[in-house]
Amino acid sequence: MSVIAAFSYRDGMRQGAVDFAAPVSERDNEFEWVGLFEPTAEELHAVAQRYHLHPLPVEDAQSLAGLPKLEVYGRHLFVKARTVSLIDTRMQFGLTSFFVSENFIVTVRLGSSEGHSLLRERIEDDAALLVQGPDFVLHAVLDLIIDGYFPPLDRIGEKLDHFEEEAVDGGLDRSHTKEVFSLRRQLLRLQRQLVPMEEVCAKLAHLDLPAVDPEMRPYFRDVNDHVHRAETLTRLQREVLASVMETSALIEQQNQNAITRQLAAWAAILAVPTAIAGIYGMNFEVMPELQSRWGYPLILLVIVSVSIGLWFRFRRLGWL
Repeated sequence: MSVIAAFSYRDGMRQGAVDFAAPVSERDNEFEWVGLFEPTAEELHAVAQRYHLHPLPVEDAQSLAGLPKLEVYGRHLFVKARTVSLIDTRMQFGLTSFFVSENFIVTVRLGSSEGHSLLRERIEDDAALLVQGPDFVLHAVLDLIIDGYFPPLDRIGEKLDHFEEEAVDGGLDRSHTKEVFSLRRQLLRLQRQLVPMEEVCAKLAHLDLPAVDPEMRPYFRDVNDHVHRAETLTRLQREVLASVMETSALIEQQNQNAITRQLAAWAAILAVPTAIAGIYGMNFEVMPELQSRWGYPLILLVIVSVSIGLWFRFRRLGWL
């Protein structure tokens, strides 16, 4: 069985490994914490039979599809939460499902490489916290998952600082423009998960739910604040990315306008000798300047004078 860890606790102290052949203890000061990682349908079904889990959430816990949610099934609580990791510029989403009752908590991880072993060791060192029961474990794991949202957001924030400088300096190149579009899509995907995740935490913080002691509500309010902060940061980063794209497009448009003005100015300057040369290239016989000794140098002087005059004019206008 893909059980990462399964231990029973009494008065906040670990007692030993869970005996899956024995019934679940109903004592108020005891509970079991079982952690599963990508179990097969048969393995999860065996766990569900021992803890009398409803078949609908059991089926839901086997799929990576869907959004975070909280549902009540009699005395049991079912919670789905999304984990996030950033690989290069692509976010990878995993799923952690919780089955919570007064005497047990079962976690099922799918697509998430970060385990709960270090968290388990840390909270086992403080029996005064663990004695509060499965609802405290639920809070601790949710807090761990939500804290995992911030490192990817921090890395994206560092990229945004670089993109902002590049956009102002001269616009984004093609590869960075594609990366900005990719980051916008990733942040949109994350925001779609954070909004229902915030609703889940708000329910845990304010509603009267089975297996959740009212004394735990301040802890879940703290988790809810973390989710809200992550959602706000995600929204702000999406706005910054949109601003970067708009700034880059504006800078590029200004550069194109400058080039267009330069081309227009040079075309106007070159039009002067082209027009004069065109007139004298029509081979008319009656053209007084053709008989003049100074006709040729005079025409060259006119061309040079007008061209220089136009150059200074365009230079003063900032076109050259």
